[in-house]
Amino acid sequence: MSRLVSAYETDFHAWALANAALLRAGRVAEADAEHIAEELESMAGKDRKELTSRLLQLLWHLLKWQYQPERAGGSWANTINIQRAEIEVLLDENPSLHAILPERFAVAYAKARRFASSETRLPSATFPDTCPFTIEQTLDPGFWPGLPSNQAPDGGR
Repeated sequence: MSRLVSAYETDFHAWALANAALLRAGRVAEADAEHIAEELESMAGKDRKELTSRLLQLLWHLLKWQYQPERAGGSWANTINIQRAEIEVLLDENPSLHAILPERFAVAYAKARRFASSETRLPSATFPDTCPFTIEQTLDPGFWPGLPSNQAPDGGR
C-alpha cells in the first residue's frame, strides 16, 4: 500500500493536500487516482443530495401554503424564498443538475407530501399523488399558491 493510499485512510486532510500538490506539479501518475475519482463522485452526489433536500423543503412549504392558507406567514414565506434562491445558485453553479431536476423533483415531492400531511395533520389523500405545481412554478419567485399571479405575500397573508 502506498503512502498516499495509507494517508487517505488515516489523514484525509494530508492526503488531499498531497494529491493536490502532485496534480499541480504535473505528477499525475503518482497521485492516488482511484481515491480521487471516488471523492469527485462523492462531491457530485452531495450536489444531488443538496438539490433534493432544498426541493423537499420548498415543496413541503408550498404544500402547507396551499393547503393551510390560514397558517401561512412570514416564516413559511422566508423558507420558500430562501430555498428558491439557494436552488437557483446551485443550478447556476452546476448546470448539469438541470438534467436530473425532474427526477429529483419527483423524489422530493413524494417526501414533501408525507411531511406536509404529518405536520398539518391533514389526511395524505388531501395532497395529490403528483405534484400540483410544475417545476417552473415551484422555482418562480412570483408563484404563491392561492395568490394572484406575481403577487408576493405580505408576510402574514
